[in-house]
Amino acid sequence: MHHLSRRLLLQAAGSAMLPAGLAAASGGQVAGLKIAPFRIDVTPPNGHGCCGGWIKPIEGVDDAQEAAGFVLLGAGDPIVVCAVDWTGILNTAHLRWRSAMADAAGTTPDRAAVQCVHQHNAPFACLDTQKLITEQGDLPNTMIPEFFEQCLERLSDAIRNAVLRAVPLTHIAHGSGEVLQVASNRRINLSPDGRIVSMRGSSCRDENLRAMTEGLIDPQLRTVAFCNGDQKIVCCHYYAVHPMSYYGDGRASSDFTGLARRKRQQETPDCLQIYFTGAAGNIAAGKYNDGSREMRAILADRVYEGILRADANLQHAEIDAVSWSTADLLPEARMSPSDEELAAAISNRSLRVVGRNRPAFELAWKRRVESGLPITLSRLKINDVNMLHLPAESFIEYQLRAASMADNQFVAVAAYGDGGPWYIPVREAWSQGGYEVSVAFCAEAVDDELTAGIRKLMTSG
Repeated sequence: MHHLSRRLLLQAAGSAMLPAGLAAASGGQVAGLKIAPFRIDVTPPNGHGCCGGWIKPIEGVDDAQEAAGFVLLGAGDPIVVCAVDWTGILNTAHLRWRSAMADAAGTTPDRAAVQCVHQHNAPFACLDTQKLITEQGDLPNTMIPEFFEQCLERLSDAIRNAVLRAVPLTHIAHGSGEVLQVASNRRINLSPDGRIVSMRGSSCRDENLRAMTEGLIDPQLRTVAFCNGDQKIVCCHYYAVHPMSYYGDGRASSDFTGLARRKRQQETPDCLQIYFTGAAGNIAAGKYNDGSREMRAILADRVYEGILRADANLQHAEIDAVSWSTADLLPEARMSPSDEELAAAISNRSLRVVGRNRPAFELAWKRRVESGLPITLSRLKINDVNMLHLPAESFIEYQLRAASMADNQFVAVAAYGDGGPWYIPVREAWSQGGYEVSVAFCAEAVDDELTAGIRKLMTSG
């Protein structure tokens, strides 16, 4: 286990607001910018636990899982952004990943963001949780530490090599395109008194639930393209939906969003395609997905069509301003269950794996809160294009709020950053109940804190 130094913790935490960047002196093009794309394979080995260890572990590979990102050079200290085809990266593991990227790029962890896509046949990387699980001696792994370290080594090598091959960055492009018949709200079936009756999940075979309205979603897939003149070097795609068609069969896969990304990558070998999952804590494909095998390819094609629509609408402009801002928060852990109750559940061998591993995740979060290590939100702004990085399974309302704060600027949201808190509902969800609330590790005040952090970032200039 690698221990984090006090210097590293303070460096990663930053301050309440850390704007830094580069703006043109006279409104003209920013000179000297470069971008360095990188990509590595992070497909777990056979036997690796999936989604917390309570579904079948990896026993084969349908398609590779990847970590892909870019280093932005020339806007102050380097900036690093990465998306990973894993369920989540949490707590000290998240800081370790950011720190590895920062060290390789020659910057500090507060200028690095890593977001997960959130496929479920994939690792749920929390080193703190894994330590609690290992102490029990009989529980399946959720993260093999040696594999995590191997990924960090490959990541660091890839970033260092990418920086050596960085290419000029002169233009930014942005556009959006509607994705049809994929996203739907999970929390759609309420009783007359406003309580959640049943959930429409990633897949759903209940025809009554599938017949209900889509509910509150964000139907737009947003694309941000980084260009050298007219040549696209990196395209980042953002869409809010749980990215699972089916899972639990032990087959590693990037699932339908990854397949859509890969199809576009094959068409554009000179441009790195990166996919980010938006604030999809309460958004899934259940209205349109019955969980059958053939639906994976159908959903992938629908997301791919959204990528093409966004690409057709790209607006291209010279870069005249770049900034990076961060905001820290440390939401209070919920009071119940207590540390003692969580520890008792973890060691209770009469419970199912999920009833023991899940409390380990929550206890890891509570100890993290006690340690004072905050979550870091960040925003990369280029011209009037905002790329916002949020934590965990944030509800879609946070994405929509961010857009409303941006004064008609373009906003692309990537959630599933630091996954320590698990779900982050909005305040009104607590009175409704439902699955998401039952596994939200923060108290209700997280709504005010996260919204305030978003507001700071979106209004920081």
